[in-house]
Amino acid sequence: MTSPIAGGVDCDLHPAVPHLTSLLPYMNDYWRDQVTTRGMTDLVSQSYPTNSPISSRPDWRPGQGKPGSDLADMQRQALDPFRVRYGICNPLYGVQMVFSEDMQDAFCRALNDWLVKEWLDKDARLRGSIVIPTQSVEKSVAEIERCGKDSRFVQVLLLVMGDMPLGKRAYWPIYAAAERLGLTIGIHAGSAYHNPPTSIGWGSYHIEDYVAQATAFQTQLTSLIVEGVFARHPALKMVMLESGFTWLPAYLWRLHKFWRGIRMETPWVDRAPLEIVRSNIRFSLQPVDAPPDPATLNRLFDHMQSDELLLFSTDYPHWQFDGDEVLPPGLSGDLVRKIMIDNPLATYGRLEFAKETTP
Repeated sequence: MTSPIAGGVDCDLHPAVPHLTSLLPYMNDYWRDQVTTRGMTDLVSQSYPTNSPISSRPDWRPGQGKPGSDLADMQRQALDPFRVRYGICNPLYGVQMVFSEDMQDAFCRALNDWLVKEWLDKDARLRGSIVIPTQSVEKSVAEIERCGKDSRFVQVLLLVMGDMPLGKRAYWPIYAAAERLGLTIGIHAGSAYHNPPTSIGWGSYHIEDYVAQATAFQTQLTSLIVEGVFARHPALKMVMLESGFTWLPAYLWRLHKFWRGIRMETPWVDRAPLEIVRSNIRFSLQPVDAPPDPATLNRLFDHMQSDELLLFSTDYPHWQFDGDEVLPPGLSGDLVRKIMIDNPLATYGRLEFAKETTP
């Protein structure tokens, strides 16, 4: 077992909204009336069914309520035992599934305000991700600018499976706003279910959905690179959250080969894909989708050709490891420090900024 060190940054914590009514205090009269009149009860995504084993470790599952819905539990089960300096909250409530631009905007605003009052204000270690209404790029930019005034927000959160590839020019104002405010873009596993979760249609089982997340990350990474997002925004950092990472070397070999062969159709891609990934893309540690053999894992790290790509995460409360075995065995002390402290601090510039400016 590789032991964590104190002072790390947990880049993927999931505070759960107990119930849709929990957001009502953060909505105006019109939207409170809409929720109650329509009889809306909850927005639970099929990406993480409440009772699915993978949605919560057994010892992290409360007797009542949703896993991850209680701050005291998060403190006792994740923040304190792993001695983290900062924890980044990524709410995975189903507000992105709503088709109405106006309703999605209202729900995202309420969710972000709920995160501030119920979590960030109550534990100085916590930082937030801004959930945006991607049905409207204009409203998304407005929400980034509204929440970005609070320096405890360090990231803009997107789902890997939305309505279209994330490299499309329509999304570029979102990236421009994030870059301007020093915010990282986080792309998390999950779907709005506006499209099938696999490239060939709808599957029958949850395992098909969860395994297909890796191919969705590959598709989005290709889109972001070849559309030219990082040529336009060279300082922008993006983090692939709960993506896995063992697929990265083979994927980059393939992408690099075909970029060299047909790069005349994308002349704006002025750097090799591997170089872009090294400078602009990071990956959360959990889930570790590698064999348990340390030699195999270290060989994989060699193939990745960088010790700056991985960021520490527990993926709390999802069940990705047992006990305290959050780090895979066989990591050197230097690599543990890079993953837990150095890489996250270099990726999330507002972490230290928040320390200086938050009242």
